[in-house]
Amino acid sequence: MLDPFFIKHLKTPLRNLALKLDTMGVKANHITFFGFIVGMLAVPALSQEYYGLALVFIIINRLMDGLDGAVARIQGATDLGGYLDITLDFIFYSAVIFGFALANPIDNALAASFVIFSFMGTGSSFLAFAIMAEKRQIKNLDYGGKSLHFIGGLAEGAETIGFLVLICLVPSHFVVLAYVFGTICWITTITRIYAGYRTLG
Repeated sequence: MLDPFFIKHLKTPLRNLALKLDTMGVKANHITFFGFIVGMLAVPALSQEYYGLALVFIIINRLMDGLDGAVARIQGATDLGGYLDITLDFIFYSAVIFGFALANPIDNALAASFVIFSFMGTGSSFLAFAIMAEKRQIKNLDYGGKSLHFIGGLAEGAETIGFLVLICLVPSHFVVLAYVFGTICWITTITRIYAGYRTLG
């Protein structure tokens, strides 16, 4: 829901940094892999309940996720880059939630499972529409020159990042926040399915 707003305001600073990295010979895929590796360090940090450290890893991962796209738009976006970006993003999102299950299996595991279950809904409805949109050459739903066609909803990238930050800041409220955000994800899935039905039907 908030993605277009953040894309608009972060586009220029990310491009300026991307231009500097491009002159240094840094490739977009290198940034993608670096961000993913750093982001995955949040899992062992969370398992040991080092929530502040995990938050640092999460923020670095999200910054790299924005930066790799900016570099790709300068160097020329590739199918491989788009594929790696979305695949590693979904692994990362679920991994962070898994980290909270590891931190407190008795209290957190069921709520964590619900969130990962909801990610299946948002992810599949998003990716399935992207395939059909590409097939039909639907361009008006594309966000910011990305490799895949995005279909909006209540829970998009910005909202997910906000959720990950919040649960690291107040981990004692993970269960309640997880059920709330998971429900929002399912509302997003339902609205996407409806929008896809209307658009493709």
